[in-house]
Amino acid sequence: MKKEALLLIDIQNIYFTPGAMLLHKPVEAAKNAAKLLQKFRAENKTVIHIRHNFEVLSCIHKLVKPIDGEKIILKEKPSSFLGTDLLDYLREKEITDLVVAGMMSHMCVDTTVRACQDHRFEVTLIEDACTTMALKYHGKKMDAETVHAIYMASLNDGFAHVITTEDYL
Repeated sequence: MKKEALLLIDIQNIYFTPGAMLLHKPVEAAKNAAKLLQKFRAENKTVIHIRHNFEVLSCIHKLVKPIDGEKIILKEKPSSFLGTDLLDYLREKEITDLVVAGMMSHMCVDTTVRACQDHRFEVTLIEDACTTMALKYHGKKMDAETVHAIYMASLNDGFAHVITTEDYL
């Protein structure tokens, strides 16, 4: 039987603050994540907040602020599973399916979604509740929208069902 949880990955202040870690349209992505969060809370479903242990601005953003009873998992690596109790918690709750939103599409979202396959979780990835940044490789700059689209396309090819917030709701 399907049992779903919401996994919100690294929606943290550092990504909303001008500087090297500012993402592309983080408020829009977080507002969509907040819509998912509202639905999961209203349906009394499991919500898990992942927080990367940054030295600065590591608090979870106010748009998706955890409430009492929601699990918060601290991590040091891109994968939400590596060195954390996420897998044990999901098994304890008998979760089979994950709805994923978060930051950054090309890093922690990608790594976590791919790891879900290793643990046999079905994933619905909410593309407009995720965002990323521009990247540079071999002197070639790729804008954030292109980076995001490439990662969503890649994950939609065997790792997740990638849809919009509106389609999910």
